[in-house]
Amino acid sequence: MKILVVDDEQDLCDIMQYNLQVEGYEVDTAHSAEEALRLPLKEYDLLLLDVMMGGMSGFQLAREVRRNAETQSVPIIFLTALDTEDHTVMGLNIGADDYMTKPVSLRELKARVAAVIRRSARGRVEPDGKDVVGANGMAAAEPAHLLRYETLVVDTHRKTATLDGMPLSLTRLEWELLAFFLARPHRVFSREELLTSCWPADCVVLERTVDVNITRLRHKMGRYGNRIKTRVGYGYCFEA
Repeated sequence: MKILVVDDEQDLCDIMQYNLQVEGYEVDTAHSAEEALRLPLKEYDLLLLDVMMGGMSGFQLAREVRRNAETQSVPIIFLTALDTEDHTVMGLNIGADDYMTKPVSLRELKARVAAVIRRSARGRVEPDGKDVVGANGMAAAEPAHLLRYETLVVDTHRKTATLDGMPLSLTRLEWELLAFFLARPHRVFSREELLTSCWPADCVVLERTVDVNITRLRHKMGRYGNRIKTRVGYGYCFEA
């Protein structure tokens, strides 16, 4: 997944870039809206836009993004010190997928980025409307709200999961884990990272809880249960 951070504060750009790269994302930065417009915006899976910048504002940049047919579906999260209701409504009306006020909590930023990308999970759609599945079983082209590995499918709109077309009976946490893994195949996540990304922020649990939920999820995934691999000393990953 490829993210562009646009903010005229270089230190903040560097901090967000580092922390999101640790999560496994490919992250570029731009220090003005004008600089961002010179980049191939259609190639990004998410834009993080500061609102108040010298020259063109983040709101103006977002309008340009939404006017362009090639970029109109790229998710946007606004980052701003403007926390009034009017500014929030304005940002959402432009087409933002989320809105965060500064100073930004890095833990919350990671969670919101993961949530927006889970909801979007953008992919190309072939002219005939058929799904395109790569050689590794992951969908190379898929409707925005679907995450797929072969016949294992997660629908991020309906919050459902199916195997061979049959519904899987998952708890909310099991569903969050499965969606998280399918959106990031091959990346190893520590138990702490999974707790931060998949559990509610106000929920206090032990790391052992991750092991219990993954064991249950593997069992419910049938023949695909062994796709969730344990990396001893590191954590877990979905191996496609």
